[in-house]
Amino acid sequence: TNALLLVNHLKNPENKFKIVHVAGTNGKGSTSSMLASILQECGYKVGLYTSPHLKDFRERVRINGEMISEEFVVDFVAENKSFFEANELSFFEMTVGLAFDYFAKEAVDVAIIEVGMGGRLDATNVIKPLISVITNIGFDHTQFLGDTLESIAGEKAGIIKQNTSVVIGEYTAETKPVFIVKAKDNNAPIYFAQDTPAVTYECGLLGDYQEHNKKTVLLTVNLLKATFDITEENIKAGFKNVVLNTDLLGRWQVLQKKPFVVCDTAHNSHGLKIVLHQIQKHIFNKLHIVLGVVNDKDLDRILPLFPKNAIYYFCKPNVPRGLNPEFLQQKAAEFGLKGKVYISVSVAYKIALTQTNENDFIYIGGSTFVVAEIV
Repeated sequence: TNALLLVNHLKNPENKFKIVHVAGTNGKGSTSSMLASILQECGYKVGLYTSPHLKDFRERVRINGEMISEEFVVDFVAENKSFFEANELSFFEMTVGLAFDYFAKEAVDVAIIEVGMGGRLDATNVIKPLISVITNIGFDHTQFLGDTLESIAGEKAGIIKQNTSVVIGEYTAETKPVFIVKAKDNNAPIYFAQDTPAVTYECGLLGDYQEHNKKTVLLTVNLLKATFDITEENIKAGFKNVVLNTDLLGRWQVLQKKPFVVCDTAHNSHGLKIVLHQIQKHIFNKLHIVLGVVNDKDLDRILPLFPKNAIYYFCKPNVPRGLNPEFLQQKAAEFGLKGKVYISVSVAYKIALTQTNENDFIYIGGSTFVVAEIV
């Protein structure tokens, strides 16, 4: 594969540090960030590779929370440009190579590497991790990963390696057997975080869905104790200081209190269900929803999850994949969701603010790209 060609060209930087590999439909970024935060609290030099970014490309590659320097990115591209062009590498493949090269040159003790999409064919899947983590399986990117939970689980299970422990965050009746078979084939010890007790540590990430992610992280950390020196205090501080340590944004991020404004990057049915349920736990007068999506979303699966008694502000995230807001408005109307179309995310949000009083609730979401224009 291209990824193998690239790491060989770079003299296999991925073999120079220890790795935890994280896949899953939702919660990869949060889980990766919590793991990185806990290991940082132990005093280790920790690389963190995530995607996509919200504001700045360099957010994808960090060491102890600090973004990669512009200079390193520019030099890396200049040095390897002819190789990239000759082999027609994708943007994502180049970025993975950049991260591995940077972490090796900076001599990190450990790196948390998040899968881009799927797992089996992902550019990150050239590594030999200490532990593989699969957070959960839901419907997203079905045109690439298949349209049944079993087929998607099969793609994600592609990160399970020979004799390497694997932690599964959440499973369903459809996905559990897929994981068990794949783990057995690889002689990989398998652990299910869903079956462990609730985690009582206070966490800097506030969404309800973090309850599952925290269990996944704690189980993974307990396995990592075989390799790293991790104390109870480190774990406690790691959960608490996760935003401080890794600068992760857009996960049930409260922007103001009166009116109560929250943005969240959830963008598929599995993630949105939990977030929309969390909104309903709040007491408010009126609910205002600033909504934009990208054009590969299965609207028939996500729009029925949204409440009919909210006022909608339809907009398009400013990316080529952004879905036309008139089309979104039309489609939403089929599910009884009513609102106006606005020319941009920021205009939609500004107008929402002028139409609310302090007892209202504004939710901004539908896509990572929508949140990126607000935070």
